[in-house]
Amino acid sequence: MTIGSQLPLRRFGTTGLEVTNLCIGCAPLGDMVDTFAYSVSEEQALATLRAAFGGPIRFIDTAASYGDGESERRIGIGLAEHGGLPADYVLASKADRDLHTGEFSGAQIRRSVERSLRLLGLDSIQIMFLHDPEHTTFDACMAPGGPVEVLLQMKDEGLIGHVGVAGGPIDLMIRYVETGAFEAVITHNRYTLLNRSADPLLTMAAERGLAVLNAAPYGSGILAKGPDAYPRYAYQEAPDLIIERARAMAEICSNYGVPLAAAALQFSLRDPRITSTIIGMTRPERIAQTVELANHAIPDAIWAELDEVGFQSDDPEAERFK
Repeated sequence: MTIGSQLPLRRFGTTGLEVTNLCIGCAPLGDMVDTFAYSVSEEQALATLRAAFGGPIRFIDTAASYGDGESERRIGIGLAEHGGLPADYVLASKADRDLHTGEFSGAQIRRSVERSLRLLGLDSIQIMFLHDPEHTTFDACMAPGGPVEVLLQMKDEGLIGHVGVAGGPIDLMIRYVETGAFEAVITHNRYTLLNRSADPLLTMAAERGLAVLNAAPYGSGILAKGPDAYPRYAYQEAPDLIIERARAMAEICSNYGVPLAAAALQFSLRDPRITSTIIGMTRPERIAQTVELANHAIPDAIWAELDEVGFQSDDPEAERFK
């Protein structure tokens, strides 16, 4: 399976890096049962990583908070087994608050990055994101000696190649993009067939030259497994309207002979503002299956019909951050 014939490479903003338009999301490899409602063993995770490092997707994403270091630890084992990060591979992680105390200071962000490097077995990392800044205030993050300044210092020190921001609330993400401090942004669960609330963020970030990563195009699973098999959106029980719309979309896709997952994935891939789409994967076969979904032929007429079903424009996780 040759890389070039399977997936296009895209410039990662202004960084000089190039990434595949698909990225392997490693949150579920952290065995986050409370979030995903299923467990992933270390053996299964390592088998997935072996397939990842030898497959056509050459971009992988994790975070310090995924399993409180477990995802990074497993990736570190996989990298050591592989002999290090492949030369044409890009790895990104995210610096987090202390999950036990809630501390979200500059000092904590430095500890988070240092732990990530240790767990991954790396001296430096290509991309590091400020993660979930909704758990503190914008002023605290941007203050002298705060999380953003520390990440930029670590970039100057050569420990980080490029700095991005990844989080939930769109208004907050826009505010961070406007600072000019970041080279990339990640949004999740907010630009899917069922929810388009990230639309203004995608436009602003792309116009400013940032790399734009869209995570969870399946809405954490409902658009991959189907609304009856997995009636959850954004890691929580899906409202009735979301389930009804997902069923209607599944029927439209069935009428065209198109897997719902293919339409959900290509909805993100076909958007020129999006640099790469992050898909959580937990089994080796998911890599080839995802590439297949990305390349599945879809008639142009389907998109208007799917739009007619309707979608949300408000934050799918608003209740979680009141």
